Order: sequence, then structure tokens, then C-alpha cells
Amino acid sequence: MNNIRISDVTLKQKNSEILTFKEKLELAKLLDRLQADVIELPPIRNEKADSLYIKTLSDIVAGSTVSVQCAPEKASIDLAWDALKNAKSPRIQIAAPVSLVQMEYIYHISPDQLKETVADAIFYAKALTPDVEFFAEDAARADRGFLYEMIEAAAEAGATAITLSDSEGTFLPDEFAEFTRDIMENANTSAAHGVILGVCCSNALAMADACTTAALRAGATEAKASVYGSDTASLRNIANIISRRGSGLGLSCGIRTVEMDRVCDQIEHMFTATRSKTSPFENGVQDNSEGRFYTESDDISAIVKETEVLGYDLSEDDKVKVYEHFKTIAAKKEKVSSRELDAIVASSAMQVPPTYKIDDYIINSGNTISATSHIRIIKNGELKESVAIGDGSVDASFLAIEQIAGRHYELDDFQIQAVTEGREAMGEAIVKLRAGGKLYSGRGISTDIIGASIRAYINALNKIAYEEEE
Repeated sequence: MNNIRISDVTLKQKNSEILTFKEKLELAKLLDRLQADVIELPPIRNEKADSLYIKTLSDIVAGSTVSVQCAPEKASIDLAWDALKNAKSPRIQIAAPVSLVQMEYIYHISPDQLKETVADAIFYAKALTPDVEFFAEDAARADRGFLYEMIEAAAEAGATAITLSDSEGTFLPDEFAEFTRDIMENANTSAAHGVILGVCCSNALAMADACTTAALRAGATEAKASVYGSDTASLRNIANIISRRGSGLGLSCGIRTVEMDRVCDQIEHMFTATRSKTSPFENGVQDNSEGRFYTESDDISAIVKETEVLGYDLSEDDKVKVYEHFKTIAAKKEKVSSRELDAIVASSAMQVPPTYKIDDYIINSGNTISATSHIRIIKNGELKESVAIGDGSVDASFLAIEQIAGRHYELDDFQIQAVTEGREAMGEAIVKLRAGGKLYSGRGISTDIIGASIRAYINALNKIAYEEEE
């Protein structure tokens, strides 16, 4: 019985761009829980932001292989490996077109030159990690003789997996099955080299599931699929087919089908949940669930590791400051929660001279009017003001500050909680903004929770402004 590896490409789909940094990490954790064999990530385009995203995701994925797509160039491979190297099971994917039409338009080189370039890239990547995939783009339209040569060259260079792609979606299921058998019989791949043969089918004719299943029956052992998106095969459908008909087809897979529907529904909700048309801030108020706990006996490495899990990339000085603040609080309390550690980071790390200072603000809201916020801020000694309408008082205030700053930053997290009791209770707000892939947190305290939120946002904004000026 062939054990089919499922390589999930949800995070490579174009529609994944609507997800926030935090949602992408949550999606990866769900795929890991589902026991997807591989979680594929797109090429690095923004070096700073994408590299941090891959590093963070690599730290939280426990069982799945994390794969990053690269061009067949040393610079692209080095960039991906630097971000990927701490993953428990890393894979570098070398992607290149193998059809004559795409070779001419994309690389402007001859087939022989491309074959040499790809082989060199695989050999170079193989020295970095034992798991290297060659992704043959548009393989269905390639000259069959040249495709054999490309596959053989990739296998000889050290590729552990080779994927055939029907990029244009031109094949019917029986044609793709015949194509797969032909490659296995005529290209010196799995029999001689132990290479995993994978398939990736376009859904242009709404037949990606059928074509993928046909290829698996023909002998392919890895399938690319996605939980959400219509560009390729459906992970849910492929896993269900293998689960229900696998014994008769001689196929099995490791996807946890018992909880698959629930996990897939959670992932689909991330893409389909209604997003505000007036506000770019989507993450909302977090509850006060305690999460993980730490005590006075925990050393600095444990606390630093937790800050990394929370998403922070602290300097060496800030790591020491956060740990010293933690020790002070832990000496007075039995345990310190991860939520409280957020507040410690916000109040201890990267304390900077203020670029922005609050002058005053006026908030109007009610059950029959839209919330508005009129904020006056002093920026580098110059008074600036803005009025914004939002989905609520906090949302309007953040939008007004954003207009003054002239930039939009992703709101990674927003927490509010009471720190004292009674009618005049002090409220604390924690705002986490993401800029250039890096996380900046700010803390604000006030008897007015809106005021606390504004102060927290300004505090985080000052940290961003300080680093950008540097």
C-alpha cells in the first residue's frame, strides 16, 4: 500500500495575502495539528518581513515539514535557508518551468542551460538540507524527452522529491494518469534514486481532485492540495477519497480525518469571515485567558523563548531588561502568565524618546451615530490633528492616529483589562503593531479605557518611529 504524502499549499495561494501575520501562523499550527506532511510557503519577496514570518512559523511547527520555494539561484536559496534553518524538518523547493514556451518567456535560456542551472541549484541546496524538492512547472506541456532528462538530472543532483505540475490544467484524469505512468517508466527516478514523485494539478477544468487521484493510483506518492482556494486540488476531498476508498486503491495517508472537518472549517473561516469595509483593524479585543505560566525558578532562556513564541524579536539588552522585570514580578506572585509577559515586554523593552505625544482627544459615540475620534498629537514639536470615523471608539481613535502618522501598521493584538477594582478602576491596554515583519508593543493605563488604548498605540508607534529613524 502506498502511503501518500499531503503537501499543503494553502499559504502559497494568492488569496492568503488577505490574512494577517498572526492568522498565517495560526493556519500553520492548524495544518500541523492536522498532520499535513508538508506546509509550503511562497518565495521570499520582502526580505525582512517574510524572513521573520518563516522563522516564526518554523519555530511553532512541530511535526510537518516546512518548505520554502526558491528560484534556481544561490542568492534565493541562501535567503530561504537563513529563514528556514531552525525548522525541525526543513525543505527547500527549487521551482523552474520545463515547457519550451515558459523557458523562453521566463528565463530566456535554452533547455540545456536550464537543466544545468537547476542541477547546480539542487546540488547547492542539498549541501544545506537533506530534503530538496524540484518543482517542474508546466511539466504537462514539456517536450517529453527533455522532461525525462530534467527529472534524471534533478535526481542525480540530489533531489529527494520531484513534482510534476499541470499548470495550465489541460489534462483529463485518464490523460494525467497515463502521463504519470510514462514518467515513472521512462525517467530514471524513483526506482534508481528513491525519489518521491509528486503531482500538482490546476483546477482550470474543475478536475484537480480527479486528476490528482488518478495520478496517485498511477503511482505518484505526494499530492499538493489546499484547504482553501480553487486553484488546485482540495485537501479535504483528497483525504476523504483516500480514507473511504484507500483500502481498495492501495492508498493511505496520515491526515487526521477524525478532526479534519473541524480544522478545515476553522481555516476556511479565516478567509471567509466578514471584514470591515471601514477599518483595517481586524484582530479585536483578546480575552484574559491565562495561557502558559512561569515562576521565579524559570531562567532567562525560558522567558526569552516565550517572548519569541509571542512574536517578539528582542535585542540582547531588552532580553535582560524583560527578564529582570519578570523576576521582580515573579518574586511577588506565585506565577506569571504569558499575557502578563506581554505587558512586561511593552513596559520594559525598547523604551525610546517619544516622537509622538498626546495633546488631547475628543470621542463621540452612541447607539444611533457612528463613533468619531478627534485627536491632537504633537509630532516632533509640531501639533497635528485628525478626525476619523470608525466601527467603535477605539477603532476610530486608531484610524485618527494612523492618519497623523501617514502609515498603516498591522494590528497584531489588542488586549484590555482592569488593573484595579471599583468605579474608578484603572484600565490597562496592550497594543501590538507589526511593521516590517517585526512586532512592537505599547502599554497604556488610564481610568478611561479609550485613553489607555490611545496611549498604548502611541507607545508602540514611538518604538516603530525610533527604529525607522535609526
